[in-house]
Amino acid sequence: MGRAGRDAESIGKEPDARFSFANERTFLAWIRTALGLMTAGLAITQLLPEFDFPGGRRLIGLPLIAVGVVMAITSYWQWQRNERSMRLGEPLAKSYLPRIVAVVVGVCALIGGILVVFSGR
Repeated sequence: MGRAGRDAESIGKEPDARFSFANERTFLAWIRTALGLMTAGLAITQLLPEFDFPGGRRLIGLPLIAVGVVMAITSYWQWQRNERSMRLGEPLAKSYLPRIVAVVVGVCALIGGILVVFSGR
């Protein structure tokens, strides 16, 4: 990201505070979600009983941890891009985070469901 991305708060004109606060609340919501996904992934890999399938817990938990890390980093970039766009009066950039999170969580849930159904316990 170029210099303009790093200086998002010092370019253009000051936007309405309500929009900046909304952008910040959205960023914080993504951070809470990222922490939740990382915590769930850690709990799954460490606390869930073993499946009959070797590595089943990791198959579910590690993608959740990974998407949590990606979400934490990407949400900051998204916050910065939105702040810059508001200050310059440009349209807000589209975020692919919701789609990525939905797919990863859905796939992990599907894998978990399959492992539970076909587990001998």
